[in-house]
Amino acid sequence: MQKALREAFPRTLPVLAGYLFLGTAYGIAMRARGFGALWSGLSSLVIFGGSMQFALIEPLTQAFAPLTIALLTLLIQARHIFYGLSMLDKYSPLSRCRKPYLIFSLTDETYSLVCEGAPADADPGRWYTAVSALDHSYWFTGSILGALLGSLIPTEALTGIDFSMTALFTVIVTEQSMDSFRRVRAGEIGLGEALFAPLLGGCATLLSLLTVGKSSFLLLAMGLMLIGFGGRWTLSERRRGA
Repeated sequence: MQKALREAFPRTLPVLAGYLFLGTAYGIAMRARGFGALWSGLSSLVIFGGSMQFALIEPLTQAFAPLTIALLTLLIQARHIFYGLSMLDKYSPLSRCRKPYLIFSLTDETYSLVCEGAPADADPGRWYTAVSALDHSYWFTGSILGALLGSLIPTEALTGIDFSMTALFTVIVTEQSMDSFRRVRAGEIGLGEALFAPLLGGCATLLSLLTVGKSSFLLLAMGLMLIGFGGRWTLSERRRGA
């Protein structure tokens, strides 16, 4: 496992930078609502929901409303349903002791890294676990640090800080796209295969924004992408069986 952690660490450095920063912001925001390092660390350890954790800060200061929180969680984290479906081929062969944690710790950034696949000489199960555990530890560490520093940083200094998560994810997607085009130049894949995912994602998102607006576009966009990838997979299977 130590070998897998050493191999995975360089690949997770962009996530380290983003998660430490955002986790610290989360810890500071929790501190501003009266929650100390224990609560910040515990929530990052057992929830590990990124934007969901930020959204839960305000409900934590109000009367307990489980149905409201459940609906809020579903709306914010629904994209993970589609992430999970696309991970079935990678995670199904793994041992039962690894899969529960890998499912729990699948964030946007971890998903992007895992989609690239494990190095040829690495054990897939250990490598996926190492990536997930490292990313989890970055967020946990940042939330603890933020809670400890919260009394020193004014809350208004956090304005716009949550956009860093979007920026981090954009950087990772850009790196993946550049890698795909390198593979095109090397003759490993065709141009159509390299362009399919980004074009599908962009068109589905734009169509959803124009149709239902920015407050509700995410579920529709994910559904359209799922249909697109499902159709492409079905077509490739039919061609393979022909």
